[in-house]
Amino acid sequence: MTIQRIGGLAALTCAGTYVFGFVLLVTVMAELGYGTNAIDAAAAVRFSAENQAIMITWNTVIYIVNALALALLVVALANRLKSTSPEWGSVTLVFGVIWTTLVLGAGMIANVATERAVVLAQSDFDVAVQTWETLHAVELGLGGGNEIAGGVWILCVSLAGLLHRAFGKIVIGLGLLTGLGGLLTILPPLGDVAGAIFGLGAIVWFIAIGLALLFKRDAAAAHAVA
Repeated sequence: MTIQRIGGLAALTCAGTYVFGFVLLVTVMAELGYGTNAIDAAAAVRFSAENQAIMITWNTVIYIVNALALALLVVALANRLKSTSPEWGSVTLVFGVIWTTLVLGAGMIANVATERAVVLAQSDFDVAVQTWETLHAVELGLGGGNEIAGGVWILCVSLAGLLHRAFGKIVIGLGLLTGLGGLLTILPPLGDVAGAIFGLGAIVWFIAIGLALLFKRDAAAAHAVA
């Protein structure tokens, strides 16, 4: 199996992790305020203590599994772009590695926050809440609370695809919209809306780019459709 096909499967995996995350976010975790600036730390700690397996699974899928699949996709796209523009291939590789590292780090910290909060809650609930809030802030700073790194990477891939006809119009258009949404999460008033645009847009973009990698053998062919 070529790295292009592996990258295509990795992109679909990334889309799957986003869907999994959104489903839990709007169902069993809906009342906690995850994904917004109004998260209830005490409620999050209580939920974690009662549903530790769910929280660990959620963090692992949306961060760690996503990051591992993302690493493969970053390499596949960099190699794809290098065939038409070595410079752009290198640029996307650098930004992709940065984003992958931040996502992986956020996932590890999120799991540690959950584990520590559950242990501390047994003896001192207030300390558990404070500890969770501190570690959660670090998690958000790495990427859980903004999508700047991801937005930059997707924008670079899309711009390179546009300039060098490496992908079709649908892939490029989705990428530009999603990347812009990621960048706008830097603005607090737009954070929640921009984050939703990025997250939902990323699902569709990952699917589109995955299909392009799976079914288009080279950059010239990819220009025709996607």
